[in-house]
Amino acid sequence: MSSKIAEIRAQLNKLSEPKKAQVLKSFFKTGSGQYAEGDIFLGVAVPQLRELARTYKDISLQNLLIFFHSPIHEERLLALLVLVSKYKTAADKALKRSVYCLYLKNIKYVNNWDLVDLTAHHIIGDYLFDKDKDTIYKLAGSEVIWQRRIAIVSTFFYIKKNIFNHTLDVAAMLLYDSADLIHKAVGWMLREVGKRNRSEEEVFLKKHYKTMPRTMLRYAIERFPEKSRQAYLKSKV
Repeated sequence: MSSKIAEIRAQLNKLSEPKKAQVLKSFFKTGSGQYAEGDIFLGVAVPQLRELARTYKDISLQNLLIFFHSPIHEERLLALLVLVSKYKTAADKALKRSVYCLYLKNIKYVNNWDLVDLTAHHIIGDYLFDKDKDTIYKLAGSEVIWQRRIAIVSTFFYIKKNIFNHTLDVAAMLLYDSADLIHKAVGWMLREVGKRNRSEEEVFLKKHYKTMPRTMLRYAIERFPEKSRQAYLKSKV
């Protein structure tokens, strides 16, 4: 183990809070049969991890993989936050591609909703902005819940640029997904579309709202005027 890795782990242990770790274990569903079964938490807050990511932003990709492959949730999240930083500050396309490829090659370690939501659009969405989107659609068809969530959250990058077709296409693919975490993510992205172009969202909703999962619909119409919200909810089958 390099001295840098030992140093970072010492910092994480110093910041750890056992009581908070117990809360996080429950919040992120780490129990038997739950979606994050066996995930280990130290109890380190996201703002503290962001600060560590800034401090150790120059860590090598090779050393970063040690944290990326860790069974400890905060170590994986720290690695991902550093990856996002490296991607955003990359001076050339080659480094951006290296980060993107590393993310995809190790995608099985991006295995909880916070890990997805804080990274997918910054790396996957950004990198594929001017490229073919086949990777996103393949992820949307994955049997792995986290990869499906990566697919829809990646499109947040395009939403922010007022490009909505990829979000709506992936949302249609995931419309009847069995996982509540996908319902929430799709609803969230539809809501983000609506914040920028209400009519675009409503075209999609009018076509699908009667059959889409109720949680997805609730998330999608969260910002609608109360009268409109109730009209959608009361009309749903």
